[in-house]
Amino acid sequence: MPNKPAAAKYYRASLRRRLGNKPVRTRARTAVRDAIDAIDSADWDDAEQLIPIAVRALDRAAQRRIIHPNNAARHKARLLRRYQAARDPQRRARPRMRPPPPVEVP
Repeated sequence: MPNKPAAAKYYRASLRRRLGNKPVRTRARTAVRDAIDAIDSADWDDAEQLIPIAVRALDRAAQRRIIHPNNAARHKARLLRRYQAARDPQRRARPRMRPPPPVEVP
């Protein structure tokens, strides 16, 4: 428990913020989970409808700083990469790191 009145006030405010942020975070997690389930079950019609919903939910949470914008970007990239890999398994994935620079010959 807080030892000073100002700390108690800050604690109460943080509880109010947490209660307000929880539905937004939950909505984003649920939307991503639903989209992943649709992708894994190869239900492409559902996946194409649920992916934009998940992206919007992540963007909304990032815009309100409930999750970090880089966290939202990472989840969106992984979700779309998972969809593309499942939809077209023959497609070659782009390498994640850059190739080394060419060696200069003297």
